[in-house]
Amino acid sequence: MALQPITRKDFIKNSAMLLAGSTLASCTGMLATAQPQAAEQNSYMAAGNALTLKNVRLETGFEYEGDEVVSTKTDLFILEILDGKVKAVLPNNPDANAMDAQGLLLLPAFKDMHIHLDKTFYGGPWQARRKKNRTVQDMIAYEQQVLPKMLPTSTERAEKLIELLQSHGANFARSHVNIEPTSKLNSLQNLQQALENKKDSFDAELVAFPQHGILRSKSEQLMKEAAAMGIDFIGGLDPGAVDGDMKKSMDFVVQLALDHKKGIDIHLHEGGASGLKTIEYLIDRVNENPVLQDKTFISHCYVLASLEKQKLEGVAEKLAAAKIGIISTIPIGKQMMPIPALYKYGVDVRTGNDSIIDHWDTFGTGSILQKVNLMAQLYNYVSEFELSRCLKLATHNILPLDDKGNRQWPQPGVKADLVLVDASCSAEAVSRVSPVRSLIHKGNIVYQTTSV
Repeated sequence: MALQPITRKDFIKNSAMLLAGSTLASCTGMLATAQPQAAEQNSYMAAGNALTLKNVRLETGFEYEGDEVVSTKTDLFILEILDGKVKAVLPNNPDANAMDAQGLLLLPAFKDMHIHLDKTFYGGPWQARRKKNRTVQDMIAYEQQVLPKMLPTSTERAEKLIELLQSHGANFARSHVNIEPTSKLNSLQNLQQALENKKDSFDAELVAFPQHGILRSKSEQLMKEAAAMGIDFIGGLDPGAVDGDMKKSMDFVVQLALDHKKGIDIHLHEGGASGLKTIEYLIDRVNENPVLQDKTFISHCYVLASLEKQKLEGVAEKLAAAKIGIISTIPIGKQMMPIPALYKYGVDVRTGNDSIIDHWDTFGTGSILQKVNLMAQLYNYVSEFELSRCLKLATHNILPLDDKGNRQWPQPGVKADLVLVDASCSAEAVSRVSPVRSLIHKGNIVYQTTSV
């Protein structure tokens, strides 16, 4: 039998699947043994909420050959933290009475900007996705059967999923939470309890997500109630394909956001003309209501991948002008999301794990750094400079070095939301998906794999 050629995209897809499997296997064991080590941290506490680290590796500049960045310079420092913020970055003293970071690289903590913490099989018995469930409509019907069985354990499962994210260096997530007639407001209440239990080690924003369609499932009243229950964003789902009336559905979302001073985050899987009309309609509504700028996002937005270049650039320019962000999970498929074009026009691009081992998706590692690595592979960001810039997808635009190689992070006064990774620089961390050894949230060590 003749060997069949393999495309670059197929290779990346297979590699990502292998990484997902190995990462989840390692994390299951890791979380059992590598829990927060509060007692050890306390031995380095001073008056007030203070922590000092020595032998911390920070990036200090770029090395050039001609005009090309060929490597990243680093050095060791002492980092002083007080009351949840960086107090000082000082020359290193290996003999200082401080916690030893052992030369690990310090990076900003990662942010998962699209996940569903409220519904997961993670932390319980293994289940793969059912083969028969192919369309969004199929999944809505299936959810109506499975959600009542998941609700009794959803708080515990959400906490396990948060721990998985922490093990990969994330201390923040924007989670969509089901608001629909099957689970009513119970899914939201259960997730809020999980977040309350984790409030000292993890932060989150919540999106009231009408998973079964606002109009389709008659969820208007539930959405109004959810909007008054501590959520941060009003969500939506395929207003044309699922709700059957794009304008009516979108008008409801926009008005509810305005009435309750919330942001907007819409799931948009629709392609073709209907998907494009939804984008353009939302741009118009945000421009009419500038208070929604910087607070409005479209998740997935697959229709952008099918637009021809001139049309795409026009839409990207309008999205940037309206300050509407795109949340992409960096999907592997027949069409690639045009992330380079979005960056070119200044669109706020973020990423997340989306579904992790649930009835929607069999896969998911919990690693935002893996998503950055996948982006680098898909768009051929392979140089030292390009890889170092890719890190901003994980940290929401916080980078240790600016484009000229000047150290800009961490500076005194910034939040002490930090990760220590086993890498020599940002570029290596992205390229190798380097392991996270410690996560510091608001100045407190909340996850640690070894005695750092």
